[in-house]
Amino acid sequence: KDFGKQWLIYRDNEGFWGSLELFTDILSPFLKLDEIKNCKVAEIGSGTGRIVNMLLAAGAKHVIAVEPSDAYEVLCHNILDPEKVTCLKITGDQLPAYGDLDYVFAIGVLHHIPDPDPVVEAAFKALRSGGHFFVWLYGKEGNSLYLALIEPLRIVTKHLPHFLLATLVKIIYWPLLFYIKFCHVLPLPLRGYMLSVLEKMSPEKRRLIIYDQLNPAYAKYYTRIEAGKLLSDGKFINIRIHHRHGYSWTVIGTKPHL
Repeated sequence: KDFGKQWLIYRDNEGFWGSLELFTDILSPFLKLDEIKNCKVAEIGSGTGRIVNMLLAAGAKHVIAVEPSDAYEVLCHNILDPEKVTCLKITGDQLPAYGDLDYVFAIGVLHHIPDPDPVVEAAFKALRSGGHFFVWLYGKEGNSLYLALIEPLRIVTKHLPHFLLATLVKIIYWPLLFYIKFCHVLPLPLRGYMLSVLEKMSPEKRRLIIYDQLNPAYAKYYTRIEAGKLLSDGKFINIRIHHRHGYSWTVIGTKPHL
């Protein structure tokens, strides 16, 4: 519900926010865009269709887009090539057991689900043998200072109506802007993320990212061990983990040949 309301307000995927440059950064170092070409894939938690359109731009043959919230209407409207996309208004654990998908993606989604195991199980069943499950998660390591600031704040902000939260975001934006500038000259926490990702965003999308951090009712920050266990408990093998920009986890696992 939180994200359904959010994506009904923030509907577009313009600029670096929806670019292949950002998608390349997200996939690195495990996947290259060419590896998605002509593949049948699914994305869990498609929101406004940002990642779906990235997958299409990378040459995916067909995309299953899963979005359970009211943002489903925005997703359907934003799809750039509807003939190559099947939109499903279901939760991630209801992803059909296709058994022939090359990839399932869950980017920025599982850390908002209190019990993600049924979603991981559904992804496993939807993949072909040898298919891959690609996950991006909030990380606990590298975020100690950030979490000390954000977690007390979220106790309040997750209950705020939109206009109050949006006003608070506008206030927070200015210290963040100065922080990004200081990262050019000082080795501050999250420096890699600030300069490689956040600085490239438009001011509107930077404010959206702040909003996105303060809005959800539930958000878990995974340790490296927890991130790997999420997939290993789901029967995936050859699990690889990358500490993306020192603040989050990129995880990929393979469905074994059965």
